[in-house]
Amino acid sequence: MERLVLGVDISKASFVAALWLGKQAQDLGVMANEPGGFGQLHEQVSVYQRQTNAQRIHLIVEPTGGYELALVAFAYSQNWDVSLPNPKQVRDWAKGEGRRAKTDRQDARLLAQFGADKRPQPQQPLAREVSELDTLLKRRQDLEQLLRQEKNRLGELQGRPGVPPAVEHSLQEVIVALEKALAELEAAITQHLRQYDHLQQQADRLLSLPGIGQKNVLPLLVLLYRWHTLTHGQGSAKGLTALVGLDPQPFESGSSVRRTASISHMGNAEVRRLLYMGALGALHGQNPLHDFYDRLVGRGKAKKLALVAASRKLLTWSWAIFSTGTVWNPALLVT
Repeated sequence: MERLVLGVDISKASFVAALWLGKQAQDLGVMANEPGGFGQLHEQVSVYQRQTNAQRIHLIVEPTGGYELALVAFAYSQNWDVSLPNPKQVRDWAKGEGRRAKTDRQDARLLAQFGADKRPQPQQPLAREVSELDTLLKRRQDLEQLLRQEKNRLGELQGRPGVPPAVEHSLQEVIVALEKALAELEAAITQHLRQYDHLQQQADRLLSLPGIGQKNVLPLLVLLYRWHTLTHGQGSAKGLTALVGLDPQPFESGSSVRRTASISHMGNAEVRRLLYMGALGALHGQNPLHDFYDRLVGRGKAKKLALVAASRKLLTWSWAIFSTGTVWNPALLVT
């Protein structure tokens, strides 16, 4: 056996793993999504590698908005091959095979079988400077969330009878500390962009798009680099929208049952939110994205669905600019 295919279904706290051996799956169980769990996985995989004389380990895991990144980094450190297939691609393949995954364990088996059957090309890790930027942005997001929570708590307690002064003082101290940490992190991000000028240049090109601003440009930039890496620079805008979960999912059953079309909601929910808010912000000015939205509403499309379509259009334009290295040209990109 030249390789062992390892399927992993991952979440924030844990992951479920399975190997595909010949024509069946071998469950490896549930492990913690942290270094101890990675070590446990490595021990189990090594046993089967010795038994089968496999030369390579091929990890198959779907992108989940960041939960998979630590495991993927561990896999690269062990010299494993890694593939992060588009969730839609796996879902379509599973339908063709008559498979309907219902549990995490079945999902892990499904990914292992998909890897054995389709033999996806191993993917390279993100460039170091992009990976570091991603880590900085995730920490910024954590701090922003913590700061919002503490400010909300303070706002709820102020003016309420029976609240000891020590409680308000504690909240105020934490808020000051979080604001300081956030400012320091923003400075670190700025310094990182100065150090890697090509990142700043890409960000500046994206900022010329309507709907792209300081809040969403860097997370979007990391996403575009990740898609470029996953697809070896050959990815399509359609595939990217599926990766993010903005691909339309019409529902039809027979000739009479219809439901309102939706999106898949797979992939990175935070990026979807940022694109949606960006598209919403673009409606406050006169620009091609606003014109696109107005055309859809004028044809009878619900405003929320038109905003989702505008978010998808914004992502498509961003990929066009990123992949070609060109600047925003409305005459070429508005379709």
